[in-house]
Amino acid sequence: MRAPSFFFLSLLLLLLIHISIHCNAADSQLGSEKVTNLLFYLHDTLSGKDPTAVPVARAENAVPKPDNPVPFSTIYVVDDLLTEGPQRESKVVGNAQGMYISTAKKGLTLVLGIDFELTDGPYKGSSFVVYSRNPVMQGNGRELAIVGGRGLFRMARGFALLQTVYLDNVNGDAIIEYNVTLLHH
Repeated sequence: MRAPSFFFLSLLLLLLIHISIHCNAADSQLGSEKVTNLLFYLHDTLSGKDPTAVPVARAENAVPKPDNPVPFSTIYVVDDLLTEGPQRESKVVGNAQGMYISTAKKGLTLVLGIDFELTDGPYKGSSFVVYSRNPVMQGNGRELAIVGGRGLFRMARGFALLQTVYLDNVNGDAIIEYNVTLLHH
């Protein structure tokens, strides 16, 4: 009877050592993740001769009005500029391409699916992806989820805190501050 219990104890000990080695390897991989903080301004222009956000679909009864320039059910395709400062003349550091959908029957809430590519600086050519709900009318400090990335931000995750710098309720033009925290490899 002693042999089987010694055998099982030895097997259990080997299994525990194996698990410990794999847990330590996973911990060291997590420890190699980088944290990157970014601050930039997104310029979303719906008005004028050269808009950066264009409606591509909406329900028949969803008509833009001065107090509701982005009515429920409207889908916009965007190619917005990202700048260092809130002024349009600030240095361009990237662009945001994708779409957003107006998803609130009352108020202004958007669901964004947008790739933010940096075109200047140490992260040039890298991007991260926001796919999240943006309750625009809740004011400042809105938090959006970052769900992926490419280049230096491969496998990124994190969040973006948004502050509205400027919002024209008549035409929908906006300047939004993005304070981004990324975890990536």
